[in-house]
Amino acid sequence: MPRPTVAQLSYGSATVICSTLAMLLLSQATSPPGIAVIALAALGLGLLVALTVPLPKPARGGATAAAPAAHQVPARRTVIAPGPARDRAATASASVREPAGP
Repeated sequence: MPRPTVAQLSYGSATVICSTLAMLLLSQATSPPGIAVIALAALGLGLLVALTVPLPKPARGGATAAAPAAHQVPARRTVIAPGPARDRAATASASVREPAGP
């Protein structure tokens, strides 16, 4: 089970506190069973709000997207090996040197 996000904790907690205060003030409950029912209702409402907060979408691309990157097929690479030693000597003598800048 994933951990709750900061938004889920914040919205859920604020809902529990505000709904508890509002229901206690509106109902003027003074008996312990009445207060317990209001507290349980507020907890249920806070849980409902916390679960309905939209979750952040995973990042697309970049260094944080490790799962999609694992499914990509690497590009085919062709290695061009140098020729025999005599070909390298011939290309070295044929190189052109340009004069340095002004």
